[in-house]
Amino acid sequence: MTTLSLRIPDDLLHEVDTSAEQLHLPRAAYVRKALEQMNAAVAAQHRRMRLMEASLKVRGESMRVNAEFDAIEDVPHA
Repeated sequence: MTTLSLRIPDDLLHEVDTSAEQLHLPRAAYVRKALEQMNAAVAAQHRRMRLMEASLKVRGESMRVNAEFDAIEDVPHA
């Protein structure tokens, strides 16, 4: 396991210590859990963005195909 050193404002450290104590966790465990949750949130946001981009591509292609079908429907004996 790697050691991480960081500087944070005193008031944030106090909040971390208070919250960790309320959850009966050591400070390090609390911070690890917070980092894991943030990583999960970032990954979920990344997945949402990729799905949205794919959805927009599919929607564009679907609109093109629908337009082709509309054109065919108007042609007699097609």
